[in-house]
Amino acid sequence: RAARRIGQRSGAMEVYHMYTKTRKDFGRHARFDDEPSEARFVRTLQPTGSSRVGKQIFTKGQKFAVCADLFPSLVSSPRQVVSDIRPEPELKADYIERNPVTTTVQVAPELSEHEANTQQISYATTGFSHTEGGWPKDIDCSEADHVIRYRKKVEKDEEYIKAISQLGTQVEDLIKQNNAIDIYEEYFEGAVADHSSEQPFAKTLTVFRDPSEIKRSASYISWNPDINNRKCAIAYSILGFQEQPEGMSKSSYIWDVNNPNKPDFELKGPSQLCCVNYNPKDTNILSGGMYNGQIGYWDIRKGHTPVDTSPIEKSHRDPCYDMAWLQSKTGTECTSVSTDGYVYWWDTRRLGEPVESLQLKEKNGETIFGAVSMEYESIAGPTKFMIGTEQGTVLMCNRKAKNPTDRIGTAYHGHHGPVYSLERNPFFPKYFMSIGDWSARVWMEDLKTPIMTTRYHGTYLTGGTWSPTRPGVFFTIKMDGELDVWDYYYKQNDPTLSVKVTDKQLTSFNVQDTGRLVTVGASDGSATLMELCEGLATMQPNEKASINQMLERETKREKNLETRAKELKNAAKKNAHRHDDGEDGDSDQAMAQVEKDFMSLTVNTGMKFDDVSPLDMDLPEGADMDM
Repeated sequence: RAARRIGQRSGAMEVYHMYTKTRKDFGRHARFDDEPSEARFVRTLQPTGSSRVGKQIFTKGQKFAVCADLFPSLVSSPRQVVSDIRPEPELKADYIERNPVTTTVQVAPELSEHEANTQQISYATTGFSHTEGGWPKDIDCSEADHVIRYRKKVEKDEEYIKAISQLGTQVEDLIKQNNAIDIYEEYFEGAVADHSSEQPFAKTLTVFRDPSEIKRSASYISWNPDINNRKCAIAYSILGFQEQPEGMSKSSYIWDVNNPNKPDFELKGPSQLCCVNYNPKDTNILSGGMYNGQIGYWDIRKGHTPVDTSPIEKSHRDPCYDMAWLQSKTGTECTSVSTDGYVYWWDTRRLGEPVESLQLKEKNGETIFGAVSMEYESIAGPTKFMIGTEQGTVLMCNRKAKNPTDRIGTAYHGHHGPVYSLERNPFFPKYFMSIGDWSARVWMEDLKTPIMTTRYHGTYLTGGTWSPTRPGVFFTIKMDGELDVWDYYYKQNDPTLSVKVTDKQLTSFNVQDTGRLVTVGASDGSATLMELCEGLATMQPNEKASINQMLERETKREKNLETRAKELKNAAKKNAHRHDDGEDGDSDQAMAQVEKDFMSLTVNTGMKFDDVSPLDMDLPEGADMDM
């Protein structure tokens, strides 16, 4: 009241309220010295007839109501010590004091996650083929007359004409904008980046692994011709004779680069696939050669099994090691080769029997060659192809030769083992490369000897190919698991880049048309996808002209050596022919001429030796016999 009165006198009112709190609400006093543990005093209430009492436990400073019941009387129990824990200073040596100590107190309750991984979701790629739709039910879109009649009817409709007029105005504005500004203009067109100083490298993107339990080798790789659809088909097989275990899978797979953990599509067949190839005209169709010699083709829109296969009695007798799609109007013709010594031409619309066949015999010879690889490039001629044999010979063939005996033309000898890979240079088709034994060789069609040869490696070469984007770059794979990249634009004696892909034997290789993505197959079923640097995929300035000049120079040199070898061979034949005919007179005359020249230079007798040998003449008096 006094404070209120003072506030009124000073002209200001001050209202306040005092909060009070009893001492017991503050808890016990803090003690900082050691003392014995608390003693408990228990008072027990004994029940009586109808009295309501309770049992209470009293401790120092606290009171607990435990229960209520009927007890007759109160009985006190004596005090007792429950526990007494004394400090032990000697234990302090076992601990380290932490100073400073930072402790964070979180107001929110602490929670823990009981699972470490999130739920896995599997994605599946599905699609459908949409050809044409939106027609009324009474119109058959497959009938041209129905379609034309319906279109004429719609074009005369006033609503259709009105809609077209409105859309035409909008489209006209867009066309004017496109004509005003070229959004696709190349500001630095023609500028080429210089990668000559860049250190070549290749990095591994992913590894496709054979999903079957029994691992098979990746025997053949084929990239999708559509560079925007980054998929590759891999044929898996065990090519060892009678080494196929029971329960081995016969499926091969198509892999998507963007989803490497699971095959994109499965190719099932009656036998394991040894080779597989995309159809360049329709990427939904693939052809494959099987271990039992059969030929089949798949349409991924129609299922996992082949649409049609050749009968066994009309197929190869040995495994079909290579196939190629031919240039044709229908896009259904292909050819296959095998070690049984035959080349078969097929039409996938009717695989009951081959359209044509050719037995691989060298011209004017009786030896039958077994084919392990083939090369077909329409730019070199729609009917020309080459065969790599297991004897190390390359055969140049022509399907439509004027004379049947000329279907097998030039034979190129040089390898000491099977020719595993054979391919023309994509920029200079008259030059081709063969890979076999311990080396890779570059040939020219008109010469029977290689114009360039790599050094002999310590291990066997099992495959390779040219780069599709650079004329002087090619790849080779070896049995020790290494990939070699050769760049003839910079050096010819050693590979520009060597990459250890795996410890297993490399069995197959292919490069995408962009020149940067390569797939290397191994004997353990793994296929490693690698990306090359820009320098190995981008053509350098004047590279094409330089490589062409180098190849022509080596061709001219080889032709000169070949001409000189022929001259020496003809001279040796003439000398052998003279010796066989017994032309001893000419030999005696030559010997006499030699002796006469020798004596005229060494004997100073003043005599002239004509046609008589000086050995048959008498020496003059005084001449010394010991000259």
